[in-house]
Order: sequence, then C-alpha cells, then structure tokens
Amino acid sequence: MIEQIEPVQDVKRRRDAVLSGFVERVPFLKFMGITFDRRGNELTAVMNFDPKLIGNPVVQRLHGGGTASFLESAAIITLAWKNIWDAMEANELDLENLEGGALPPLPKTIDLTIDYLRPGLPRDAYARATVNRSGRRYASVHVEAWQDRREVLFAQATGHFLMPYETRS
Repeated sequence: MIEQIEPVQDVKRRRDAVLSGFVERVPFLKFMGITFDRRGNELTAVMNFDPKLIGNPVVQRLHGGGTASFLESAAIITLAWKNIWDAMEANELDLENLEGGALPPLPKTIDLTIDYLRPGLPRDAYARATVNRSGRRYASVHVEAWQDRREVLFAQATGHFLMPYETRS
C-alpha cells in the first residue's frame, strides 16, 4: 500500500498557523514591530525599524530596552516553537481551535543576561535563538542579534526559562 503524502501547502499552512498562534498571544510583538521568518523548523526574528525604537535621538541608536525585549521575544517564541514541533508534525494539534487552547502557554523568563556588543543602528535587526537545553521544567537559550551582516553581532543574550506545565511529563 502506498503511503499518502500530505500536500506541501497543507504542511506550510499548519506550520504558519502554529507560529501565528504563538506570536498573536503577545501584543507587545506587534507594538515593537517584531515578526518571525520561518524556514522549515528554523526561525529568524525581525525587529522592523521604527523611529520609536530610538533611545538616544542625538546619536540615533536603538534603545537598550528595545534590544533586550527583542532578544527575549526571540528566545521565548523560538523555545515554544521547538517544544511543540513534534506534536505539530504529527498533526496532533487542533488548528481550527488555536484560540481555544490547542497551543501550550509560552515559557516564562527566569533570567536573561544581555551583552551589548555595539550600538544598534537605526535599521532593521535580526535575531536567531539556539535552544541549548530544554527539559520538562527548565530551558536554556542563547540568542544572537545582528543588523547588516550576520557575522557582526550588535547584541547577544543567554536566558533561562520556566517551561509551561502542559509540556512537562
């Protein structure tokens, strides 16, 4: 018997719906202009430049708090995405009822250490998070942010997160 292969557009729709479900839970992301670019299971956070993100209007640099929020948001959404990937790929999510609790709660920040490596310039910023460890109760994530060139970071962060109860075994 030939196994039925799910059409690629259905797979893409399911993945995009799950990512949107996580992002829509956090209105702050919209306020900050933070979006996520998905390529397979890899996410890149994008903080689209807006003049409200400038912390020092004299030298035109991004506000440190905005940078920190960007890094923390990238870490949380990436961690949530990675932890639900298996259920999503097994088609175990009720995509028609995402608002009704099909997705687990987002991880909660325990601590976050930011390294400001150089000033953030008035332009779009990008960040990619790496989950170093994700257990039943705790996760450790590293995030790197850049603007024009991926190899020239302007900030990085390491954070620890409390995992949502629903994902604990």
